[in-house]
Amino acid sequence: MTDIRTPERMKLVEKVAELGPLFAKRADAIDRDATFPYENWEDMKAAGLLGIVIPESHGGLGGDFVGYALASEELGRHCATTGLTYNMHVATTLLVGEVAESLDLPADDKAFLDTRRELIWRGIVEDHHIHSQPFSEGVSAGATSGYSTKAEPVDGGYLVSGRKIFASLSGASTFHNVLCMVPGDDRLRLMGVPHEAEGVSIEGDWDPLGMRGTDSRNLVMNRVFVPHEYEWLPPGAFNQAADRWPYFYMTLSFSYLGLMRGILDFTEQYLKTSDRRDHPIKQQGWADMNIRYEQARALCYSALADTSVDPTPDKVTKAWASMVTTMEGAPEVASTAIRICGGRSMLRPSFIERAYRDARCGATMLPWSVEVCLQRLGTARLFDEETT
Repeated sequence: MTDIRTPERMKLVEKVAELGPLFAKRADAIDRDATFPYENWEDMKAAGLLGIVIPESHGGLGGDFVGYALASEELGRHCATTGLTYNMHVATTLLVGEVAESLDLPADDKAFLDTRRELIWRGIVEDHHIHSQPFSEGVSAGATSGYSTKAEPVDGGYLVSGRKIFASLSGASTFHNVLCMVPGDDRLRLMGVPHEAEGVSIEGDWDPLGMRGTDSRNLVMNRVFVPHEYEWLPPGAFNQAADRWPYFYMTLSFSYLGLMRGILDFTEQYLKTSDRRDHPIKQQGWADMNIRYEQARALCYSALADTSVDPTPDKVTKAWASMVTTMEGAPEVASTAIRICGGRSMLRPSFIERAYRDARCGATMLPWSVEVCLQRLGTARLFDEETT
């Protein structure tokens, strides 16, 4: 496997690492109050991290998908909930950037894309716009099908109506980037719904088990006018991206890989400062934690080294396996850490107590939840393509 940690990518990681200790100090309050990490986002804005995958020629940091993955991992090491919110923002810039650039688009669609992403990039770099990406509607088992949000064509744009659940950054976004469909047209469309537009409302409370700072309340849109220029991708381009660039769905896992690293950091410090590192049972637990982390990291980095458009079925299978290994490995590592660090680690505020709750949430996150990935892994290579 080629080492993915190039000097250019590690510069992005270093930017995050500089902010990490400050984010870690704020994490308990964010978790306790279930509030969005606004202060962390202000620091990321100042560091230019909102444009991490925007080209340098347009004012960004010029990172690629793998560079973002490594930076997201470092962010999750210090504050996993901030890492998860950051993912939702960067996902849009990845879609209109590296992912869309690799697709086979006709000339008119390429011109469409160039115009729209220029608008996105300028808004992020100059005005610090925050983008969210709420896809889930709860109408199907996965988040890659079953969209009921509709876009009705009108003069100058569309009237968008629908409801998205678990809409992260619901109170903080400048744009809610939603997948929707025009009646009579089976192509998916990515629309940027302005947060301040008439007809947008945020419903419900947000008091979850973990990842409490994501502010993932319900987004309701009632005939919200979206101008043509806020349709971020050419119609149908997302369909092609979902089929041909599946690595896009791995982005959630990078924060959880970083969380695993943070749990090891804490446990190592505990063992070194509590005179318990000579205890054989604790040593065995520490060994198990390291094995689980190294397995998850090796599989993730191997999948990242494969990233390209149109990966082979075996490479996609590896990506699914990486998701399961990370999302199930994180709570297992946290559980072992609680056993090693003892009863006090279960008391709030405790990093391990919070990390366990954060880690346990990962398995459910669509579109590549653990159940979805296991279902696909369970049939991989067992059937001819024509019969599946």
